Amino acid sequence: MHDALPIPHSSPFHPDNTEDYLAWRQWKLSAHPAAPEQMIVPLETPATLSPEERAAIISLCKTANMAIYDGGPAMQGDSPQLPQMLNALAAQLGLTARERHRSMRDHELVDIRVASAAERPRQGFIPYTSRRLLWHTDGYYKYGIPGQQPVRAMLLHCARDAREGGENDLLDPDIAYIRLRDESPALAAALMRPDAMTIPAFEEEDGSIRPESRGPVFWVDDSGALNMRYTERTRHIIWADDADTRTAVDFLRHLLREADEPLRLRIRLKPGQGLVCNNVLHTRTAFIDHEDPARRRLVYRGRYANRIG
Repeated sequence: MHDALPIPHSSPFHPDNTEDYLAWRQWKLSAHPAAPEQMIVPLETPATLSPEERAAIISLCKTANMAIYDGGPAMQGDSPQLPQMLNALAAQLGLTARERHRSMRDHELVDIRVASAAERPRQGFIPYTSRRLLWHTDGYYKYGIPGQQPVRAMLLHCARDAREGGENDLLDPDIAYIRLRDESPALAAALMRPDAMTIPAFEEEDGSIRPESRGPVFWVDDSGALNMRYTERTRHIIWADDADTRTAVDFLRHLLREADEPLRLRIRLKPGQGLVCNNVLHTRTAFIDHEDPARRRLVYRGRYANRIG
C-alpha cells in the first residue's frame, strides 16, 4: 500500500506547475533560518509548553521543517521523569502516532547509546556504536509496507553528550527538492516515481522478515506536504535503472557532501537540548565517549507517522 497520492496540478510540487512552484520557492528560501542559532527555542517548563513556545516551534517547523528546543537542566541526565517529559512535549506538538520499534523501552522511546557486545540485535546496527552515520532520513526502509506508516517526524533529545564529536549535519528536504528541481525538473520528477528507491527484504535476528520497501524519494501526502525518504548507503539499496534517476542520485550525493550549500547546517546538541523535525536529512559524526559509564552519550529518539503541528 502506497502513501503517496497523485499530485494535484495546483500543488507547487506538480512537475508542470511552474508558477506556484516559483512562488513557494521564493517564500521558502526567504523564510528559512540561515544558522542553527536561529532555530533554538528556550523552554521554561518542557512538559507544559506555553502558547508562545509551542507557536515558535511549530513556526520553525513550517519554515525549516525543524526546530531545536533547549529545556535546560530539567532535561539533562537520564532521570525516570525525562522520557515522560519528552512524550508530553511531543504530544503538545501533535506527535501522537508513535512508531513501534524493536528497541523501544517501556517509555516507548529508543535510547541511543553505544551497545555492549551482549546487546543483540542492537550491537549489530551503526546507530548503537560510536561510528559516523551517513546522510539519511529515519525509517526510509518502512515506506509502502502493509500495516506500517512511513516516518514523517522525529524527536532527538540529548540527555548526555560525548566527550568529543557526535555532531549532526542537517538539511531541510524542501531545500534538497528545490536544488534538485532548479537543476532539472526531470530529475525531481524521477525521484517522485513509485519505484525510484527499493530497500530489499531483510531477515531480522529472530528470523522474522522485514518486507521489501519500494517507493519514491519525494512524495506528497494527503495534507499537501512534501515528504522525503533517503539513504546515502550503497549496500542493500536498489535505484531505478534509468539515466534521470542515476543523475538525480549523483546530484543529491554531491549536494549533501560537497556542494557549497548555505542551508546545510551543523549542530552539536548540548545536554537538555533536542531536535524536533519533519524527518529532515541528517548525519552524525563519529564520537569519542567518556570512560565513566555514568557520563556516556545518551540520546532519546521518538519517531512518528504524523507531521509536527
